Amino acid sequence: MGKHVVVGSGQVGTHLATKLLDQGHEVTVVTRSGSGPEGAVKVAADVADKNRMIEITRGADVLYNAVNPKYHRWLTDWPPMAASFLAAAEASGAVYVMLGNLYPYGPVSVPMTEDLPLASTNPKFRVRAKMWADALAAHEAGRIRATEVRGSDYFGPGATDQSYLGDRFLVPLRAGKTIQLVWPADIPHSFTYLPDVADALIVAGGDERAWGKPWHVPTAEPVTFREIGERMAALLGRPAPRMVQLPWPVVRAVGLFSPMIGELGHVRYQFTKPFVLDSSAFQRTFGVAPTPINQALKATLDG
Repeated sequence: MGKHVVVGSGQVGTHLATKLLDQGHEVTVVTRSGSGPEGAVKVAADVADKNRMIEITRGADVLYNAVNPKYHRWLTDWPPMAASFLAAAEASGAVYVMLGNLYPYGPVSVPMTEDLPLASTNPKFRVRAKMWADALAAHEAGRIRATEVRGSDYFGPGATDQSYLGDRFLVPLRAGKTIQLVWPADIPHSFTYLPDVADALIVAGGDERAWGKPWHVPTAEPVTFREIGERMAALLGRPAPRMVQLPWPVVRAVGLFSPMIGELGHVRYQFTKPFVLDSSAFQRTFGVAPTPINQALKATLDG
C-alpha cells in the first residue's frame, strides 16, 4: 500500500480519499481548513505555499489535485497553486494526477475526445489549459510523471449545491413541485457520476499507461434534464415532474448580484446544443465502465 496525498475535500476529494482508505492506503488530505474523512491524516495548509506542499508530499507515491477555487477566482487563484503542485510533484517524485474538466475544449459540435485541441478563448478556461500544458511539458522533460482526468458536470451522493442535479433539482422533485431549470430541458448532455470520477483518478495514478496523457472519466450516455427527472420520479414511484426554464434575461439579472450565477454565461454553449463526452478510450484501455445511469440516479436519490 502506498502514501496518497489528496488535495481538496469537496465532492470529488471526499469520494477519492474514502475509496483510497478502503483500499488500505495511507491517505493525507490537504485543505485550508484541515477537514477530511475519518481515517485520513488531515492537514491544514495553503496549497499555494510551495514549500509547505513540498514538505507535506515528501515520500508520497501519488499526488491528486482535486481542489477547485470558485470560478470567478480562477485567474488569480489557480496560477500559484498550479506552480506549487508542480514543485511538490517534482520534489517528491509522486505521480501527479490532475482533476480536469471540459471547459478548455470550448464550443464543439462533435463528441469530445481527448485528442481535441484545447481551443477555448475564455481567459479562465485558458488557465486550465495552461495547467495541463505545463504539467505535460514537465512530464515530457522527465521532471515529473503526470496525467489529467477530465469529467463532465458531476452528480451523485455528496454533490455540492452547485451541481445541476443537486438540491436545486432534487428538493422540488421529491416534493412533487415544479423544477426550475436554468437550461433547456430537452438537450442531451453528458453527466459524470462522482464515484466514477474517484475511481478514474485512482486508476490513472496507479497505471503507468495513463501517464503523459489526458483521459475522460467513464461516463454514461448523454441524457436530458427531462429524462433524468422522469427516471428519478419512476424510481420514487411518482409521476414525471413538471419543468420550466427560467428566461435567460432573468438569469443574467440575478448574475449581477451572484458571482457564481454570473459565470453561467461562459458555459451556456454547453446546454443549448448536445454536449457529449466520449470516454471510450479510458474504458477500452483500463477495462472500466461507467456506473449504469439508473443505478447512479438511485444512489443520488438515496444519498
